Order: sequence, then structure tokens, then C-alpha cells
Amino acid sequence: MLFGMKKNFSDINPFFWTISTYKGILIRNISDFFSKEKFARTKQKKKLENLVYTHSSTLIKKGKGIDIRTQKNKAVNIKIASSHINGIIIQPGEVFSFWKTVGAVNKRKGYKEGRVIKQNKLVTGTGGGLCNLANTINYMILHSPLQIVEFHKHSDALASDIGHRVPMANGTSVSYNYIDYRFKNNTDYDVQIILWCDDEKLYGELRSEKEFPYRYELMEEGHHFERKEGQYYRVSKIYKNTIEKETGKRLNKELIWDNHSLVMFDYNLIPKDELKE
Repeated sequence: MLFGMKKNFSDINPFFWTISTYKGILIRNISDFFSKEKFARTKQKKKLENLVYTHSSTLIKKGKGIDIRTQKNKAVNIKIASSHINGIIIQPGEVFSFWKTVGAVNKRKGYKEGRVIKQNKLVTGTGGGLCNLANTINYMILHSPLQIVEFHKHSDALASDIGHRVPMANGTSVSYNYIDYRFKNNTDYDVQIILWCDDEKLYGELRSEKEFPYRYELMEEGHHFERKEGQYYRVSKIYKNTIEKETGKRLNKELIWDNHSLVMFDYNLIPKDELKE
């Protein structure tokens, strides 16, 4: 805080924001240089035998207030970044890092201007939309025994729900390279991420050498919207259940997100029956 103002140093001026970003990148590089973690780097085309979980998400969202140009650019960005991740093997004890795998994003590599969240506002930026890719990976990892070691949240209320509500369908934040998404393979088997795109969707598979004895599911409780000081928020609690495959018995219920997300879509699209004043 500066002179009692309720703003961060980087909120005051775009120049300060840039300085803060480069500072974050430098600190991350120094931290990784001295880190004892082994980061996953091996890739192979052949898929590992066992499918742990599969997930897909829409690349181009359409609707009121959505800029179709940035949506199409997001699809391009995701296709480029996915190609760097597809096939990566994470061996036992290794850590997957989103940014160490994808690398820096810039126009020279073909990345375009997409939608990003900056200081709680939707703006455009080179490589925008990669949070959607990180979230697809996170969603698969949540359905596995793998250990998430770095996760940053942003609002999961970027667009109104279409059809059935899917908890954790959004909400993973990444920004090169100091806001990363990382998980560790704490199992005894190699695991692999497979990604591919068509014109409309991003598809992902999490695969392993051998089958794990448990399956995992996400459940949401108390979902509703609230209004506070003129703004609306999505509120809920999201849990991860661990279920024994052989017996179907639930062994654990873990709270993974006490959700209180700023609504960033047209308030008129909030279902009236889900609104609690």
C-alpha cells in the first residue's frame, strides 16, 4: 500500500505494472535455478496404456458481450501452446511446469491478442486465453492422485453457464512465468498429458503406465450468486472425492475451493433463481 491508498504499487500506473511483472519473472528464474526439483522435459508420441481421465472444453465461446475476434485468437494461442505440451511424460518424482513446457509467448511464435484478466478487468494481451488450457490440465489432474504444487485462481465466472454447471470449468490463472501451474508425480508410474484441438474444442487426456486403484470426482455445494457493494459474485464450496474403484466406497472428501468469484459477464444473464440478495 502507498500513502494509505487501497491499491498495490503495480495498480497505480501501467509502468509500475510492467516493472512488477519483470520482477516476478526474475524472482521465478532465480528460484528455479536453485531449486532441487526435477522438471519434466521428456516427450513421446506413443500414448501410455492407461487412460486416467479425459476432458474437453469449448475453444470459441459465443454469446452476448463476447468478442468473437479474441475468441478465435484464443483458439490459435491454445493450439500453439498445446503442441508444446502434447505427449510430455512426467516420471515419478518429476514436476510438470506449464511455463517451462510452453515457454515464453510472443508474436514471433505466432501468438495473437486474446482475452486476459488484468487487475480484475478483462483486457487483451498477446497469448490471451492460455488460462483455458491450464484449466483443462488442472481439471484432469484433480481427477487423479497427482499432487498440485502450484495453483493460482482467477474468477470462474467469466461467462454464464451454458447447460449443466461444471465446477472448476474455469478459474486457473497463468501468466509468464511467475504465475505458473505445477503438479508433481507422487506415484510410482509415469504419467502423460495428451492434448489436441479441432475447430471448436480442446481435448485432453491424462494417461499412466498402469491403472490407479482410486477414481476421483468433483462436487459442488451451496452454489448461488450474491450481490455486494454493487457487484455480483459466484459463491460455492467445491470438494474432491476419493473413491475406491473396487468397492465404490468414498474414502475422502476434501474441500479444494471455497469459491467467491467476481462475476465478469452480463449481470442480466445471472439466473434469478440462483441469486441470493
